[in-house]
Amino acid sequence: MFRPKTRFYVQAAIIAALYALLTFMLWEFSSLAIQVRLSEIMCILPAFTAAAIPGLTFGCAFANLIAGNVIDAVFGSFATLVAAILTYYIAKHIQNKRLALLFMPLPAVLCNALAVPLILYYGYGMHSFLGATHALPVLALYALSVCIGQAIVCYGGGIPLYGALDKISKKYKIF
Repeated sequence: MFRPKTRFYVQAAIIAALYALLTFMLWEFSSLAIQVRLSEIMCILPAFTAAAIPGLTFGCAFANLIAGNVIDAVFGSFATLVAAILTYYIAKHIQNKRLALLFMPLPAVLCNALAVPLILYYGYGMHSFLGATHALPVLALYALSVCIGQAIVCYGGGIPLYGALDKISKKYKIF
């Protein structure tokens, strides 16, 4: 069996690869103003293993660097890092499992709703959205759009993924 450090690095690498692969495969839905990034379903993984924190961060950085740009890679992966750390903290410190499950997807939704509009506006030069051309309304519309997309993925997909992985991990001890 793997030594603990080896297991951590292998889990992080697999998570990074899966995140990047899902992002690349569905790039049309994973970027720009209206996005439902399916790879964000994995933002629930820090609830199971700390290896998901670097895994998600590097997966996001790699995907954004290859398919996006440097600004996206730096700031998008920073938002993912913060969200992953908060998700890990919530999972470890909220004892009520139902309450924890309600809050675990929230960091990914909020961190991306705050960061991605700025990345789109300043990193990609997208200065208009739905007819709005002034900075504040454009940023607000991007934030709303990203928030809705993140909520769909993180709650609609992340919670069922958590339930499935919770059952599997107890039976097979994968985490």
